[in-house]
This record gives sequence, C-alpha cells and structure tokens, in this order.
Amino acid sequence: METLDTVNESSASSLPEERVEAGKVLKVADMPDDERPREKALKYGIGSLTSAELFALILRTGTKGRPITDLCRDIMRVNDGKILNLERRDRRELEMIDGLGPVKAQQIEAVMEIVRRYRRESLGRRIIIRSSRDIYEMMSAEIANLPHEEFWVITLNRGNMVTGAKRCSEGGAAGTVFDVKKILKHCILLGAEGVIVCHNHPSGNMRPSGPDDSITRKMKEACAALDIRMFDHLIITTEGYYSYTDQGRL
Repeated sequence: METLDTVNESSASSLPEERVEAGKVLKVADMPDDERPREKALKYGIGSLTSAELFALILRTGTKGRPITDLCRDIMRVNDGKILNLERRDRRELEMIDGLGPVKAQQIEAVMEIVRRYRRESLGRRIIIRSSRDIYEMMSAEIANLPHEEFWVITLNRGNMVTGAKRCSEGGAAGTVFDVKKILKHCILLGAEGVIVCHNHPSGNMRPSGPDDSITRKMKEACAALDIRMFDHLIITTEGYYSYTDQGRL
C-alpha cells in the first residue's frame, strides 16, 4: 500500500480552487465543463461522474493550491479506485490520506454509512429464508466488507421467517470468539424454531477452516438437543459465500 501523508484540515483554503498546469495556476472555474463535476453532472447526468467526481461534489473544497477534483482522484488512487477499499478505512486511516482532515474524513464516513443503510432498507420487510442465497443477500451488506471477523446468529419462526439477527461476537482479522451457550440462550429467549449462523472472512477466502468446522458441529449438536433446527452456517466474503448446507455438510 502506498505511503499516506498526514495534512491538517485547517490548511484548507477559502480561496478559489486552483491547480498548476503548464506553468500557470489554473482555477477549477477555468477548466472545461467536462472536467468540472457539477457542470458535467448537469449536462450528462449524475451517472456520468466517476467515483472521484462524486466525492468531489460531496467534499466541495480542496486545500490551498489544490482543487477538490485532484484531491478526490488521489483518494481513489490510494484505494486502488475501489469504494470497497475506502469503506474499510477507519477514521484514523482516512485522516492519513494527504488532504483529508477530521471534517472531510467524517463526510466520507457519512457517505459509507448511508450506503450501508440503503442496502439494509431493501430488506426491511419480514424476510423468509428459502435458500443460502437469501441468507447471503440479507447479511452481505452487514459483514462482507468488514476488516475484522464478526459472528452473527439469525433466528427463524416455524414458517422460516426471520425473527431476529444478532451479532454475537467480534474479533480480529483472523478470528472471533464463539460461545455456543450465549447463542442458544438468545435463541431460547426469542422462542426460535430455527437458527442460522454466519460469519465473515476478511481475507476473502470462502473455504472453511478447522475451527469453522468445529463451530458448525457444536452448533448442530446443541440445537438438536434443544429441538431447534439448524438451517445453515454461512461464511461470507465480498466475492461470495460458502454454505455448509449446500455442500452437504450439515
């Protein structure tokens, strides 16, 4: 990853945005319309803007001698042009990007949170689980792109309708804590007829590990003892998922 330099947000200038081009200072207002995000969006539609240009519309002002368009291109460049990579950065990492201070870092965090809430709202109705794909679509927005592991339990009623989804533990990049008693206590309190467990792999590797197999086995045995049906255990990544049920391992 490229080295990120810190710059204080207080260095942002209230002067017109400008950049140096061919030995002279060029203001954003002097750029061709097709290079100015606001004018480009008005002429061609908001969908015509690159990710960097969209962030330029939101962040609005650059730093002294450096227009917001250049700053946002750099933001995307250090994140390999991917919003998924930008979403994984915490506040401290965002502020290390040259030109981003506390205010602009918080604006970017707000955009990422809006995206996550939008994706969750499409699942606002009561969900009926019919397949592993339904589980993945429900949980991917929540945990697929996290930089650390989280373990979740989903409870179902007799009609396979979701009655709750709860994060049971949070760990590091390589693992999280699994407490079968805590999970089953939660299921009993909700009167669950069925249960699904899932966790993410920040590495992107969908294949289960030895501990993943052990967790699945313990959960299945414990659920059977309480007459609760265990439907599945999903390992979720940004690229897809692994289902123990689909693989005939549950």
